[in-house]
Formats: sequence, C-alpha cells, structure tokens
Amino acid sequence: MRGKETTVYCDNCGRSIPRNKAVAYEKGISISTDLHTENDIRFFERKKVYYCISCGKHKGIFEKKKEQAQRASQRENRY
Repeated sequence: MRGKETTVYCDNCGRSIPRNKAVAYEKGISISTDLHTENDIRFFERKKVYYCISCGKHKGIFEKKKEQAQRASQRENRY
C-alpha cells in the first residue's frame, strides 16, 4: 500500500522518515564489565540503526555499504 510505510527516527538528527527511504546500517557495540580483573565479562551486540538520507551521506554510510558490496562480490567470484 502506498503511504502506509512505518516511520522510523534518524539516530543522528531525530528526523521522522519512512522506513523504505531510511538508510539502514548495522552497528556493533561491545560492552565490558571490568578490564583489570580476571573475572572480565564482555558482551558484543549488533544493533540496526536508521539514518535519514542527508545524515547517511554526511556520515559516509553510502561509501561503507558500497565497499562492503564490493568485498562480497569479490568473495563470490573467487569460488
């Protein structure tokens, strides 16, 4: 349906945009409890982040996605 796409908020500027126009980027977050003890507990979490077009362009997300696509195509062509 046209015009019924759910809206998401840009993580950088807070602008409300439709999800199909947003730039989705997967961000990795690492959390550590204490670095100086032996009982160190570390967590790694992946979070999907949405940016508007202008923030995605400003942060260079489009170039990062282009490089990732090139690496993936090179891996596929090797085999």
